[in-house]
Amino acid sequence: MKVINSVANPISQSHQLTDCIGKVFIIAYKESTQLLEETLAKEGLPCEVLRQQPQLEYKNFSPSYLCLLNHRRAWEEATQQSKPTLIVEADFVPVLGLGKLPLPFNPHQTDVGVSWLYTCASQVYYVSPDGYAQGFSTSMVAYIVTPYAAQYLIELAEKVKQEIGTSNYSSWDSEIDSVLLAKQLKNYIPFQNYGEHGGLPNPEHHRHGLSKTHRADILYGKLAFVPSYAVEGGNSQLKFLSVRLQARLKGIARLVIGKFLRVPVIKGSSTPGRLISFAVRRQLSMRL
Repeated sequence: MKVINSVANPISQSHQLTDCIGKVFIIAYKESTQLLEETLAKEGLPCEVLRQQPQLEYKNFSPSYLCLLNHRRAWEEATQQSKPTLIVEADFVPVLGLGKLPLPFNPHQTDVGVSWLYTCASQVYYVSPDGYAQGFSTSMVAYIVTPYAAQYLIELAEKVKQEIGTSNYSSWDSEIDSVLLAKQLKNYIPFQNYGEHGGLPNPEHHRHGLSKTHRADILYGKLAFVPSYAVEGGNSQLKFLSVRLQARLKGIARLVIGKFLRVPVIKGSSTPGRLISFAVRRQLSMRL
């Protein structure tokens, strides 16, 4: 299925996800993953569900650490692959045409860490002549990880266990970029989001001073199915439009006040025009 967007992606369409991804994992706990599995299969991305099973030792683990354990299991699998691995959480809602979307980094590059397909609190650092954007994101709702980067992330998980502990809250996902940069790996963000975070509010985040929810600031296309947040409580279409409008406005606001593309980054860049063009053009869409 062809994805029609109001602003063309500057990246070449020659390297589609279906051609460049080795394995696809959905990490889940009790959530239903049927719709997501069916959607990924239709997109040419057959997947395996890694479902966390309750264990007695998990009783006192924090939700954030349990989430980290789930990702760690996927990272362990990723280290065994010859190609990059796509990892998505159970509440990820892909856009239609996901499999034909371009890989957000050069597949021949050997120093890639992760590439987020869904971003939260994202920033752009550098845009290559080919349109690949190095940047930052927190939240690991949907991302691609290379085999060697996965090994470093396993080390991060062990560090969190030893230094923060299994029962304490950890914003480990916000450390991914710095950990991999320290290993001389480059991390990438997409031109626009390849899907939405469909999950409900997270009370643990809120208790630790973070936003309870986060949504995609700009989507690459129409979503494959209705997110969970729009299904709860009825009036799904109205709720969906309201949430998406807020997300779009927040994304535009982050651009305007210099949070997506920061002034020091522009001043320190040898190609500031390319950075500004990328940052502005990605928001030039009428799609909610």
